[in-house]
Amino acid sequence: MSQELTSAVVLVTGIMASGKSTVAQLLAERLPRSVHLRGDSFRRMIVSGREEFTPEPTAEATRQLRLRYRASAATADLYAGAGWTVMVQDVVLGEHLDAFLAAVNSRPLYLVVLAPAPEAVEIREAGRHKNGYGEPWTVSLLDRTLRYETPRRGLWLDTTNQTAGQSADFILAHLAEACIED
Repeated sequence: MSQELTSAVVLVTGIMASGKSTVAQLLAERLPRSVHLRGDSFRRMIVSGREEFTPEPTAEATRQLRLRYRASAATADLYAGAGWTVMVQDVVLGEHLDAFLAAVNSRPLYLVVLAPAPEAVEIREAGRHKNGYGEPWTVSLLDRTLRYETPRRGLWLDTTNQTAGQSADFILAHLAEACIED
């Protein structure tokens, strides 16, 4: 499958600690010409005036989130236009998913949603160096947003009992199911 995947954009999303970073990196490493674009890096670029996105976001926090997504989509388009396959990795959930996908002009466009059980996410979170949960976000709150507010598009993958390598293998083997538009 990797020979067929050129000049494409693949969005790998899910809640924090679902395995997005690791899986996106493994996918990128298995392709001959690829980029791993970490969407959160655009959030961290804001030096002053940043407002964090919370369960009840301010209008400014929502504007900044949308700006981050547009920056990721535009950067992915630049790389894909130059012949690269781009693994965009970010938390893109709920009402924001369709807007993100619409902002990507490159085709083909793929969507992979990592959806391990909340209990597995809590175990993974406990073993990470970084901490994504705590006030105001909890695993159960973000998981509900994923499961009940996020459009069912692309390839949804329960990675609860998979290693990151198994997840990457499965995604590459089932990439056609992840295709949003050719």
